[in-house]
Amino acid sequence: MKTHSRSPGYEPIPLILTCLLSAAFFGALGSSFIYGYNLSVVNAPASFIKAFYNKTWIERYGEPIAAETVTLLWSITVSIFAIGGLLGALSVSSIIRVLGRKGTLLLNNGFAVIAALLLALGETAKSFEMLIVGRFIIGVDSGIALSVLPMYLGEITPKHIRGSIGQFNSILICLGVFTGQVLGLPELLGQVSRWNHLFSFLAVPAVLQLCVLPFLPESPRYLLMERRDEAGAERAFQRFLGKKDVSQELEEVHAEARAQDNVQRASVLQLLKNPAVHWQLITIMITMACYQLCGLNAIWYYTNGILLEAGFAKNIIPYITLSTGAIETLAAIASGLVIERIGRKPLLIFGFSAMAVFFSLLTVFLNFQDSVSWMPYLSYICILAVIASFCSGPGGIPFILTGELFEQSYRPAAFMIAGTVNWLSNFAVGLLFPFIQEKLQSFAFLVFVVVCILGSIYLYFVLPETKNQTFMDISQSFAKINKISAPAQEMELVLSMKPDVNGKEPGLLPSRWREPAEEVI
Repeated sequence: MKTHSRSPGYEPIPLILTCLLSAAFFGALGSSFIYGYNLSVVNAPASFIKAFYNKTWIERYGEPIAAETVTLLWSITVSIFAIGGLLGALSVSSIIRVLGRKGTLLLNNGFAVIAALLLALGETAKSFEMLIVGRFIIGVDSGIALSVLPMYLGEITPKHIRGSIGQFNSILICLGVFTGQVLGLPELLGQVSRWNHLFSFLAVPAVLQLCVLPFLPESPRYLLMERRDEAGAERAFQRFLGKKDVSQELEEVHAEARAQDNVQRASVLQLLKNPAVHWQLITIMITMACYQLCGLNAIWYYTNGILLEAGFAKNIIPYITLSTGAIETLAAIASGLVIERIGRKPLLIFGFSAMAVFFSLLTVFLNFQDSVSWMPYLSYICILAVIASFCSGPGGIPFILTGELFEQSYRPAAFMIAGTVNWLSNFAVGLLFPFIQEKLQSFAFLVFVVVCILGSIYLYFVLPETKNQTFMDISQSFAKINKISAPAQEMELVLSMKPDVNGKEPGLLPSRWREPAEEVI
């Protein structure tokens, strides 16, 4: 009889986790999907929107809009999405303190619906300002979503499938990109009379999430550690895990709470000052910066231009870009299936290293495309390979790591910092890449080669593997590099203390467990 080897600590994914999978899918549908959709949806109707700007300008001022003005308005329309995202990321910590993880996701659907209305009705109202404001609001929605959803998924999922469930974030981003490409085809909504319906579609995933998420539990870690609702946390664990006995999961959260005896919910300033989390913070900032600066957004924002330079006819480009979205989605799904076997660290290093290789090859092929007739096809293959490499690890794991590298009290502040780095880097790529491309021409992608190589080197030497580890285990793995020691006897004491079954707490249980902690501003 053949036996199949498994990596150490690997456990098969349970088949019956309906509640957990529903939370992951519908949570990501109303969050990550909308973000991904907005990355690609503006490409198809770009010319129609510019024509609408010109028509509105003529009706208002009696003369055609200047070329410089329409370029400026279009640039604002595209880039203000990232500014909204930054604002959303900065507001996350304050919102979840009041509403919790699930409540924040539900509130966020309101932003999506409002943005959909503004974007869809802007043409009818003859107001390009509505489109700009709508893009800003959907940016706020995305900024909140990309922080709260990974936090929620990480806290509701058992450690042995935390990576796979966390990859729902990446998979739905990719599916959103692909959906935006499909709906933008001329045969569907990519027409002068239908382009505003592309933005109406934004309300669909938001409404679906509003219909399902209220019936799913809040994060049990949030309920137990921040709301002190042990009964509610137990019920949440039971529903998410599909079993009655969740004492082990509850004790893991209790142990983490006791280990953080003297740690209140940390502000961003406290997180920055705390030497015990310095390298976790540096790692997340570098990983999130590489996530944006590795060059994939340059391909998405300028896909059509890159394909035109590669020699493809303009009329077939919308159909070619469908394959890029499909490859991205398939690679993200494959990553989710293997992440618990291979681990986060190898997938990240492989992804960034492969991107560096294929960006280098793309540079070579673009330089020789005029001399060899079949060279543009190699350029296109490289574009697909870059996209697949990104989605194999760098496309989703940075969000998973942000939730894994920090314990409960630091997590909201960590996501705020990670989100800030994410959106500032996003804005920088959108702003600077056209100038870099103008100066360096086909050598522009070598800038991203450097970023990918440096990111891989850093992750190889600093990042520990986090698969199948508790949040406390992961924190301990950074203790040496942070030069913070935790005596083994103290940890054993923490893990051995259990709350009394009658609800009374042992004498060693910290007083903060009895009084809700206040956030230090």
